[in-house]
Amino acid sequence: MFESIWNWLYEVFVVRLDFWMFWGLAAQGMFMMRFLVQWLASERVGKSIVPIAFWFFSVGGGLLLLTYGIARKDAVIILGQGLGLVIYFRNLRLIYKEKRRDPSF
Repeated sequence: MFESIWNWLYEVFVVRLDFWMFWGLAAQGMFMMRFLVQWLASERVGKSIVPIAFWFFSVGGGLLLLTYGIARKDAVIILGQGLGLVIYFRNLRLIYKEKRRDPSF
């Protein structure tokens, strides 16, 4: 049992170690940063808020994860990140539109 788990871990984290694994890890790290940014901003003001940096990290991480999914031919990642990117860009567009209407924003 322990040997089969060890063999699986070895295959996943050592044998398959390549450029795309590092790319995917960097992408996941960037994507995760959006939650850290949101959490810290919310803690600072004492209520839940979503700062613009959240959406920029979402776009950056989403684009990197989409290219990772394409390179790995992973339909789940491609579909998930493709839809997510539409939402992230739409939110940035709404924020930009609001800022143009209200310069004090």
